[in-house]
Formats: sequence, structure tokens, C-alpha cells
Amino acid sequence: MKLDLGCGRAKKPGFTGVDVTPDCDADVVHDLTVVPWPFAEASVDEVWCAQFFEHLTGAQRIDFMHELYRVMKPGAQATLITPYWTSGRAVQDPTHQWPPLLEASYLYFNRDWRERNGLGHYGIHCDFDFRFAFAYTDAWAQKSPEEKAFARLHYFNVVTDLHVFLTRR
Repeated sequence: MKLDLGCGRAKKPGFTGVDVTPDCDADVVHDLTVVPWPFAEASVDEVWCAQFFEHLTGAQRIDFMHELYRVMKPGAQATLITPYWTSGRAVQDPTHQWPPLLEASYLYFNRDWRERNGLGHYGIHCDFDFRFAFAYTDAWAQKSPEEKAFARLHYFNVVTDLHVFLTRR
């Protein structure tokens, strides 16, 4: 099974769309802030989630990641796409929640990192490995990797979106 979580009107082809409203491309109408989700444990091979995760509060993000972990098969991959924290898009939408997301936001969902940093008391129990990529504005997309890395760290509105690839451990 492949899920497109928060699919809206742009469901990824070949995926089962899940959204809170029937007024979109959802195959399954479900509020993703309500757990458990209507999917069996370790039943999902792949997840796509674009422009949804940033709408959740901090507590809801933790619940989301716990459910994501529960429904994904070991070794399955999830792709989450959110506005990058230094993009105006991250803060212009009044329905986006604080804080905006960056690479380090995902460290909390890796068990080894939490243990090394003494954060067992956070109550987070999912365990994902992750890697990420960046979507750059047109003005920066053709620059060298060195120029892009410098600009990403020092300027605003260089990166539009953060693409995070999570693998369930």
C-alpha cells in the first residue's frame, strides 16, 4: 500500500489519497490529527506527504510521526515536503504552525540521536533514519553546490522547500 497523506486536490498517481474532506481527491476521508489512523500496523510500503506536515502543531507532529512509524513497514520510505524555514512561504500562510521546519527538526524522530542527547523524557518512540534535499528558487537552482550551500545558510528565500526522506528503522 502507498499513501498520499493530506493529498488535497493533487493526489500522487498510484497512491491512496487520505484527507480530512471529501471535497478533494481523497480515497480515504480521515482527519490525520485523529489517531489511530485507519490502517493496519506495518501495512504501508511508501508514503508521500507534500505541504501538510507544517500545518500541524508540535504535539500533532509527534503524534503524526508515531502513527507514520506504526503503519509503515520496516524499511519503508516516507517523503515529506514542507516549506523551508527561511522561505517566506513557511510563515506567510496563517494556517502554518510554529516552528517552521528545517533539517534538524527530524533529529528528534531518530532513537539513537535522542539517546545520545538525553531526550528519552520527550516521550517520542518512533525511529527513522532520514536524509534531505532542497528545492531552490529559480535564481539559485543553476548555481554551484558551494554557492547554494553558502546561500542556504546565510540568505532568506533561497530554498523554497525541504524534502525529507524518512526510512522506518
